[in-house]
Parts: sequence; structure tokens; C-alpha cells
Amino acid sequence: MCGIVAIVLKEQTPVAPILKDCLQRLEYRGYDSVGMSTLYKGSIYTKKDKGKIAEVDAKLHFDELPGNIGIAHTRWATHGGATKVNAHPHQSSSNNISVVHNGIIENYLDLRQELEEEYDHTFISECDTEVIPHLIEINLQNGKNQLEKAVKKALKKIRGSYALAILYKNNPNQIILAKKESPLVIGLGTNAVYAASDIPAFLPLTNRVIILEDGEFAVLNYNNVKIYKTENHDTIISRNPQIIDWNSEMAKKGGMPHFMLKEIHEQPKAISNTLRINNFKYSPFIKLLNDAKNIFITAAGTSFHAGLASSYTFNKISKLDNNPIISSEFIDNVGGMIDEESVVLAISQSGETMDTLNAINYAKKKGAKILSITNVMGSSIIRMSDHEIITQAGPEIGVAATKTFLVQLICLSQLSLYLAEMRGLLNSAEIKFLKQNLMNMPRIIEKIIANQEDNIKNIAQHFANKSNFLYLGRGINSITAAEGALKLKEISYIHAESYPAGECKHGPIALIEKDFPVVFIAPPDDTQSLLISNIMEMKARNAKIITVSEENDNKIHRISDAKFIIPSKIPDIFTPIAYIVPLQIFAYFSAVFRGYDPDKPRNLAKTVTVL
Repeated sequence: MCGIVAIVLKEQTPVAPILKDCLQRLEYRGYDSVGMSTLYKGSIYTKKDKGKIAEVDAKLHFDELPGNIGIAHTRWATHGGATKVNAHPHQSSSNNISVVHNGIIENYLDLRQELEEEYDHTFISECDTEVIPHLIEINLQNGKNQLEKAVKKALKKIRGSYALAILYKNNPNQIILAKKESPLVIGLGTNAVYAASDIPAFLPLTNRVIILEDGEFAVLNYNNVKIYKTENHDTIISRNPQIIDWNSEMAKKGGMPHFMLKEIHEQPKAISNTLRINNFKYSPFIKLLNDAKNIFITAAGTSFHAGLASSYTFNKISKLDNNPIISSEFIDNVGGMIDEESVVLAISQSGETMDTLNAINYAKKKGAKILSITNVMGSSIIRMSDHEIITQAGPEIGVAATKTFLVQLICLSQLSLYLAEMRGLLNSAEIKFLKQNLMNMPRIIEKIIANQEDNIKNIAQHFANKSNFLYLGRGINSITAAEGALKLKEISYIHAESYPAGECKHGPIALIEKDFPVVFIAPPDDTQSLLISNIMEMKARNAKIITVSEENDNKIHRISDAKFIIPSKIPDIFTPIAYIVPLQIFAYFSAVFRGYDPDKPRNLAKTVTVL
């Protein structure tokens, strides 16, 4: 979720101070480095470094960059750490082209090897983005002397997602934009045209906005914008600007009332980006897990729920014996079992969770290998790990984890599949089927949000005055129940407990009385017949039954008082990825109807750095 700004002003108007102000209005997105390039009298000038905007500006003085046209960027590290050379903008070999990018180039390693071997190009960063200006430069040298054609040819070689702003020294009053999946918007001012990854960047300067769509390409001048289809450059697309009547705070949230709701809506994109993580990142994980004598999965809070779900998946399809241990109990529980033949898989949204850091520090001193999955490049957990995978959720501002939980599940599911494939436990047809279903998850999540949000909102309004909830599931979805209950208690302050449904007779059923709400996670898997028995036990005591169930599952729907509907035919091991989404939305609206701010739950922080 990098921040992009691009501005073309009328001649003689300095652009650098405006670029900096626009970047500062994107700081809420989260970042670890900052930079900008301007064009002046046929030369590109660039300043960049790791750190916050104010810190880097105090050192480099961005306002001194000359020119009336420029691009700027705040980076959330993915490929390569938070360093000066990895910061954007990135340049071509000749420094004739400068590029800022939000997204992931899946095939950058192949492109980089081709450019190094066939064209003798030298790269200075670890960043996937750096291949883009080099590709454009090659196309210009090979006779494609128009920048637009050179960019289009480069885009044909790129696999992945991108929002691009491109500066070329021979086009003194022009910026090229291109979009595929990553957000990019254009603002129309007076003698000025702006572009950014989000509307708040330029909202104080103009509220006239054009939103680029996937597969589009734009050419910006200070007094006009031309938009084309990337695949068909002959026809200009006519699109009238929208008038945005949001205030600045509303704009940061994409017009939504809270960051949590915005981030729930961002989950399909976060999953898509995480699915693009290159296979080679999983290779050391697979080898170490396959060879280990003892495997421990450790995490806290929502991340521990992701770890518990992965334990089911590892057991079921990878036949990998493993021990999920909550971080705060790790040392006392398994400390005596850790040795040089152990592997610890640590999961943390922030990479700074103190309990998890203490657990892996202890294990490391005992000689164990540390694997980590986190969402923050350069975090403490990475520095302590032998190998890491960085999920691609982008910054998450709401305290209650939503999209970071889903990308952890995606990452762990892929790891399980790769391990099962390597061990020969699934045939090629089974592997293909499961991989395809995982790739379909963004579309499924989009469908759930689009089709169910209003229904969930109405149900939440009906139940928001309740003081207690029980969440029940079986198998892997006992974990979905646990995460759903956690979300409800975190932000609505309703007491919610979860249990494996088979345990409800061993105590929790004593709580049930008339109209007590019980949420059942009820996919059509091998546990459903037993779950139906649990539902009927609750109905016999006049509980209100809320179910998360598959469309057209009439067996479940007939015995439900309220239902959240999920698209059909999701493989059992992937059901938590989809079935948690309605429970996130339900928790959100429950908090809103009770008058609480879901972004800032009391007594909680985004990163738990104390014991």
C-alpha cells in the first residue's frame, strides 16, 4: 500500500513543496521510506532515503528540487528492506527515466536476469520496481522513440499488479500513468493536474477526480489528461470527472465511516497480492519443515488463530506433525523440547509482538531455526529469523486485525500445499484443484462483501443489544468461531465465547436461555451432521440461531433464525478464509450500533509490545 503522487504544473511553478504536502496527506497509509524526482531543463533530480517524511526532508531538503513536474512516493517495504537504494523513485541506467510504483511485479527476477544477461544492465536495489525503468529504456533504445509506445511494450512483459507514474527527461511537461489492480486517481486543478494512489493526497487542491480503471494508461499535461486502454492506444477514453464532497478524514477512509470497514473491503486485493508472492520465498520453509524433528507454531491473538488453522491444514494435507503454542505460554510449555533439530514458525502481524519475540528469542538460543510470517518488512521478528515471508496486506490502521488475518491464512495455506506437493501426498489433479480454489478466493470474498453486507448490517442491528454470544464450530472452523468471537468482543464489548461445538454439552449449554444468540459456522463438510445436532440442542432451549452457511444449504437454512451466506463449493481446508468475513462485518456493525468506534477499541493497541 505504497503512496504515489505525480503532479504537472504550469511552467515556473515549483512542484517539490506541493509534492511533499501531498505525500504527507498519505502518511496514514504507513511507510518506511520516502523519495521524489523532479524534471528541470532536461535533467531528472532525485532525493530519497529511509525514514519518515519530516526526518528525510530535514536531511535532504525536498523543497530545493527544481522544476514544475515531478513524482513522489512513500514505500511500504516488500521486495528488499527499508533502505535508501530500495526507496522509490527508481531510475533507468542512464537516469533518463524515473518511476514510482505501487503493486507487485511477479516475474521481476526473470526480467532482471534477462536485462542483466542480454543487455548488460546493472541493478542497484533489491526492489522489483527497478526492472520497469530499465525495460522502458531498452524499448526507447530499440527504436520505440515515443515514451508511450515504450511504456506499453514494457507493460506487456510484466506480470503482476501496478500503479505507475513515469517521468522521462525528453518529455518536459508530461507524466505517464498506468494501472492494473493497484489504485490510481487523477485530480483536475487549475493549471495543474495531479495523480495519486488515494484522493486525500490532493483533496485540498481539487475535488474534481477521475478514477483510472484496470488496463488504462494516461498521459498528463498541466492543462489536459488523455486516457487510453493499454491494449488499444488508438482510442481516447472520454470520462467526466466526479465531484468529491468528502472531507479530508472521510477521504482517508475511501468515503467509508471507519478504517475497519475500508480494510474489510480491501481484503480481496490483499489476498491477490499475497498470492503473488514468488514461489522461491517458500522453498526454505518447505525444506526446514520437512526435515525438522520438532515443529512449533507460535503467535498471539488473531495471528495465533491463523496458526491454529494452519495446524489443521498441515495435519490434513501435508501430514506434518506440529505443535501450535500461544506465545505467552511457549517457554513454560515447550521450553524443554526445543533443540537444534527444532523449527519454530512464528506469526505476527506487526513483527513486534513482545510475547512472540520472547518465544523465538528463547528458541533461537536453544539452537532452533526460526521461520516467520509477518506483514512488516524490517520488523524485529524478521531480524531474528532465519527465513521470512512478508504478507502483502499493506498497512492496517484499524486495531482489530482483518485483512492481515486473511493474508496469513492464504500464506499458510500455500505453504501447506507446497509441502504436500513436495512430499507427493497429493496427485497433480488434486494440487491443481486446490491451487485454483485458492486463486479464486479474492473473487469469493468480493462476492460475500457485495451480496451480504446489507444483510449482515440488518442482523447486527437486531442483535447489537445482546450482552452475550456463543460461537460454535467443528474441525478447522472451531478456529473460525474463535476468531469471530474475538472480533465481537474486541470492538463491540459484547461478551462472546467460542467452543468446539462438541464441547458445548460440557458446560456452555448451561448458559443457554430464551433468545440467547448462538453463532454456528456450518460449512457442508464431514462435521455438518454432528453440527446440526448441536444446533437442535440449542433450539430446544429457545436460543436464537445465527449461521454462516453455504448458499442453497437448505438443511442449515431451515433451522436458522438468521444466516450469513457463503458461495458454494469452497474446499474444507480453505473455509476459514471465507467464513470469517461475515463475522468481521457483523462485529463491525455491532460496534457501530452500540455507539463505539471500531477503529479504536478501548484498552487495546495495534502492536502489543508489553508483557
